[in-house]
Amino acid sequence: MAKIRLNKILANAGVASRRSADLLIEEGRVTLNGHICTELGTLADPIKDYISVDGKSLSKVPPKQVTYLLNKPAGYICSNKQVGTDPLAIDLIRDRKARLYTVGRLDKHTEGLILVTSEGNFANQVMHPSSNIERQYFATTKEDITINDLEQIKKGTYIEGKKVQPVSVFKVKKNVVSITVMEGKKHEVRLLVARTGLNISRLKRVRLGNLELGTLPRGAYRILTAKEKASLFEKKSSYKKVASSTL
Repeated sequence: MAKIRLNKILANAGVASRRSADLLIEEGRVTLNGHICTELGTLADPIKDYISVDGKSLSKVPPKQVTYLLNKPAGYICSNKQVGTDPLAIDLIRDRKARLYTVGRLDKHTEGLILVTSEGNFANQVMHPSSNIERQYFATTKEDITINDLEQIKKGTYIEGKKVQPVSVFKVKKNVVSITVMEGKKHEVRLLVARTGLNISRLKRVRLGNLELGTLPRGAYRILTAKEKASLFEKKSSYKKVASSTL
């Protein structure tokens, strides 16, 4: 097998993201064929070479299947690859034991509830259209929201030639509107609000299916229980009472 970068080998093994793997290497926590390796960009063969992290053979580092609920801050991107200097949402998970990726995406300027997982089958289930999982957002606008604005949002809009319409729309505060959508198309909520002429100053996802963000601090995360994961696929009518304190 052709040699590849050591940080990529560690990432593929689920030890850490490439950026975090570089830190492990710089800190002298990685050995290659019995020698401490601190040089970034080192190449190795994941099959022939003996690699260890903190004294544990790479082949003996067990991948852990886990899903986190993360309160993503604005400014972080949902990607497994570094793009420019933007920080990655997955790098907020400090105690990870396996390779992680986000379930779907929130754009760079949108904050709130995002799932981060190592469970590929679970992620595919959540993202599949047949799951019909609702996504609820609080959009804060620079202007006060009128009844006419709410009606305009309810009418929906066209995205890539297809009509999309929110599941529910209601006013939370004078300049905050709750919008629940089903499909979660790219920039859907922003486009729904834009058709009214209102300008969004903050957009936050507060609910995914039956999972609520609650009072989880910005940048914090917690592990989902098996019961919580199963609840995502339980059919439940759209509800409005997500605490405005979530803002």
